[in-house]
Amino acid sequence: MAAEIQPKPLTRKPILLQRMEGSQEVVNMAVIVPKEEGVISVSEDRTVRVWLKRDSGQYWPSVYHAMPSPCSCMSFNPETRRLSIGLDNGTISEFILSEDYNKMTPVKNYQGCFLFSWFSAHQSRVTMILFVLELEWVLSTGQDKQFAWHCSESGQRLGGYRTSAVASGLQFDVETRHVFIGDHSGQVTILKLEQENCTLVTTFRGHTGGVTALCWDPVQRVLFSGSSDHSVIMWDIGGRKGTAIELQGHNDRVQALSYAQHTRQLISCGGDGGIVVWNMDVERQETPEWLDSDSCQKCDQPFFWNFKQMWDSKKIGLRQHHCRKCGKAVCGKCSSKRSSIPLMGFEFEVRVCDSCHEAITDEERAPTATFHDSKHNIVHVHFDATRGWLLTSGTDKVIKLWDMTPVVS
Repeated sequence: MAAEIQPKPLTRKPILLQRMEGSQEVVNMAVIVPKEEGVISVSEDRTVRVWLKRDSGQYWPSVYHAMPSPCSCMSFNPETRRLSIGLDNGTISEFILSEDYNKMTPVKNYQGCFLFSWFSAHQSRVTMILFVLELEWVLSTGQDKQFAWHCSESGQRLGGYRTSAVASGLQFDVETRHVFIGDHSGQVTILKLEQENCTLVTTFRGHTGGVTALCWDPVQRVLFSGSSDHSVIMWDIGGRKGTAIELQGHNDRVQALSYAQHTRQLISCGGDGGIVVWNMDVERQETPEWLDSDSCQKCDQPFFWNFKQMWDSKKIGLRQHHCRKCGKAVCGKCSSKRSSIPLMGFEFEVRVCDSCHEAITDEERAPTATFHDSKHNIVHVHFDATRGWLLTSGTDKVIKLWDMTPVVS
């Protein structure tokens, strides 16, 4: 019987293919045009640009369209060439791109209705848009704390839901009609959508900071959330066991997520320009709950608030720490060692108790992620799995196109 070959993350660096410059402000979002050597971008400078590769090998704008308000987000459907753009003033505008991507034609603005008065899709900046071709819906969130869905044919609002905080992550599962909304409070909300109403399924929290990005894998039925607390959490939605796996590999807020289903690798990008490629085709472990104790669970020395034991034993109280592997409350002397625990998501060295440090094998310390520097502050990422291309846009007003095939293969 042949031995099972476990896939390992490759360590070769992404190759920078192109730099696209010309925006006067932050490029809030950019996407790769499938089957074309083209890119669509929206910027805080109120412009929509369609970049096409020229004979010189460089990407130059073939379309330059000025909008009435800063462009905050977009959603592009390559099958219909529909481009939906969210604006800072709450408007969602839709365009159709020509077959040669040299022209964009206005189609409609999406509307809301209150007391028989029509207004913009949102009352303030649109934060996320998703186009759902199968249901002819356009889903959106805004700084008005509203989630809304519109009919893509009529442009009229079908329904809405008020979130607990400003939403910054939006994903949708077509099969179950579940929408996932991550917000600045750190909460993830799951709604069940119908044609004109929705039902709250559940809410959950796991981050100590706000949710900054969401990514849904409909095959494995897991949801990834990135946060300003520098972490990524993998939520096992389909398993119905409440499993949550933490991934710690960033030194700054996680700004964007993308998932390569064919290789089961997660790509996370940070505010410091870091790109991390996680191998998710390994059996990962949940981090343990931190245990409560008034004394070290290794040497029984009292912690500094345990006055009775300090008085009885005539000993000075110690500061409490926690072992990241077993979760026990320990003193500094009993947790003097550090170790990475990649299968628990700790790619960097963290505090562990001395006994756990001795028990961790070299195989368990083997990294399950690779780290790369994009050299710009990433705000959005788009991955084209068919070509292995990664597109990053940043606060430096630059768009970068990377060949990730050496990394994600």
